[in-house]
Amino acid sequence: MPETAPILLWFRRDLRLSDHPALHAAAQAGPPVIPIVLRDPVTDGLGAAPKFRLGLGLEALARTLEDQGSRLILRSGAALDVLRALVAETGARSVWWTRAYDPDSVARDTEVKAALKAEGIEARSFGGHLLFEPWTVATKEGGFYKVYTPFWRAVRDREVDAPLPAPGRIPAPASWPESERLADWRLDAAMHRGAAVVAPYARVGERAAQGRLGHFMAHVVDGYAESRDRPAEDGTSCLSENLSLGEISPHQCWHAGVRAMEEGKAGAQTFLQELVWREFAYHLMHHTPRLTSANWRPDWDAFPWSEDESAATVHAWKQGRTGIEMVDAGMREMYVTGRMHNRARMIVASYLTKHLMTHWKIGLKWFEDHLIDWDPASNALGWQWSAGSGPDATPYFRVFNPVTQAKRFDPDAAYRRRWIAEGQRDPPESACAYFEAIPRRWGLAPTDAYPAPVVAPDEGRKIALDAYESRDF
Repeated sequence: MPETAPILLWFRRDLRLSDHPALHAAAQAGPPVIPIVLRDPVTDGLGAAPKFRLGLGLEALARTLEDQGSRLILRSGAALDVLRALVAETGARSVWWTRAYDPDSVARDTEVKAALKAEGIEARSFGGHLLFEPWTVATKEGGFYKVYTPFWRAVRDREVDAPLPAPGRIPAPASWPESERLADWRLDAAMHRGAAVVAPYARVGERAAQGRLGHFMAHVVDGYAESRDRPAEDGTSCLSENLSLGEISPHQCWHAGVRAMEEGKAGAQTFLQELVWREFAYHLMHHTPRLTSANWRPDWDAFPWSEDESAATVHAWKQGRTGIEMVDAGMREMYVTGRMHNRARMIVASYLTKHLMTHWKIGLKWFEDHLIDWDPASNALGWQWSAGSGPDATPYFRVFNPVTQAKRFDPDAAYRRRWIAEGQRDPPESACAYFEAIPRRWGLAPTDAYPAPVVAPDEGRKIALDAYESRDF
């Protein structure tokens, strides 16, 4: 490879400079490095909120690269076509990227790698999005893990690579290829007026992600094992937003957690277990790609879930107007912030799939459209775990009662008051913001009466249990 032939470094879900194996190797290789981002069908297939959040992340990455004397080149079109064009324009002989693991990205990357190699172009993929490559964790029999706890035991004592430093210098080419303008991509278009409501809650870019990790380790992690279940508290790391787009690496989070555990901070191991839960989701998605689109347990295909998205109950659930406060508070938090507390996610998902007997795929797609921390593996595993169709030892017994869950985890109703305006004489700004984020066509206002339950908790539980008991699958 000629020393002057540049390396095209294709950024995807790895929007950082530190602990970036592909960038680290490229910066040390010698040739110029041209960072690129492609708007291809995989990107265009993202939901409204993830696409909006990607746009914010790309803005931050572009600024960071400029500070390093580099640039971010933007192109749109089918990935292989665009890469071929860039190779021709720049004389590049190498295209490097960080691996992705969702089925659509795997199919794209497999095609790209094979075609470029056939044309004499080095096509090289690197790790960096996960602690462990999914194919490196196996049972004693050589299979993959189907239950989380044995998976955790298998990896908890594994050596995790130390994070790599950001490159001191990114070699630049003598001339840069033309770039499209990020503003012209209009990645925020599908958010409509909700973009302005959600944007202040986003913590964008590598520096913000590192600050978030530092705050969590200094002030929160000690009590994390308990505080993580109380949605009204600042009791979680909120790093899912940054991990989703790779603005921070799991290696950086892991080693921070290990240091906290060595310092005797009680909640550190629970934090490490949550990182490994993310790994487990990717492990399952790699070995069983149907996780993202079909029942992980095929025998659940016969379960009588409704797939009627036009049902009044589904519409009420989507609006956050089920009349069940804990469910509605979670949905409204999502519309205002682009995130939802994990305890609320479980309650919301359980209510849809069990009390309303609605297929988990409807909820999965709705979250995919509305979460700025959307992650293909974690979202799919979360919904299948809640529905009972996923990898779990006791799905039959898990029908969350949203009222008792509220009493246990939101005993003073602080979380519910924060997000539900109806019935409050002077509702907080956070609760009123929901009415600014939602579509105008819903015709809702803070002065509306709060609705009666579309399905009462006890009634819904009985419906779900009756369906499970009479199942013939």
